[in-house]
Amino acid sequence: MTMTKLKLNTILILFAMLPALQLFSQQDSIPPPTPANIPIDEASGLIVYQEVVSEPGTKSVLFNRASEWLHQFFANPVHVTKVRDASSGIIKGRHQFELFRTDKDGNKIHAGMVLYSFKIEARDERYRYTVDELLLRQQSRYPIEKWLDKNDPNYNPQWEEYLQQIDNYVRNVFAASLKEAMKPKKEYQEEEW
Repeated sequence: MTMTKLKLNTILILFAMLPALQLFSQQDSIPPPTPANIPIDEASGLIVYQEVVSEPGTKSVLFNRASEWLHQFFANPVHVTKVRDASSGIIKGRHQFELFRTDKDGNKIHAGMVLYSFKIEARDERYRYTVDELLLRQQSRYPIEKWLDKNDPNYNPQWEEYLQQIDNYVRNVFAASLKEAMKPKKEYQEEEW
């Protein structure tokens, strides 16, 4: 083989490998997959649950329903809420709930407390709730988003179960309870006889 053919073959091999090299380099820049239901804010990279819900009523009526819900949902709503502003229709608060881990025998064992912030914003004919700033209560605050990284050298498969518990709490406990309370109350008419 002449030197020219050898150079040409080397160049052709490199060009043939180029797509594979590009794919290989892109894999490092792709963020690790997240559990299917966990909503990640693209701008901040943090877990943020947010939903706008259409519901009949003025801003004032919806704000009052949300205020009533606070007293049904939280044992100490005054301690939980930091802002209750009827003029802007905004309620803000901080709360916590318990996480459990399941041992090999199927027993639930306390695994920590998750702190979170919430905000309810009322407008005419709709409201929006936001749940964010999820932290595991420890000696120092531990952002829950660390549990999303399966490439972390300290990754623990138990984190997946914790993320599912958080998702279940926000969607099926917090949000479901709020949505039910925000529906208009049925008015019963007295039967005339």
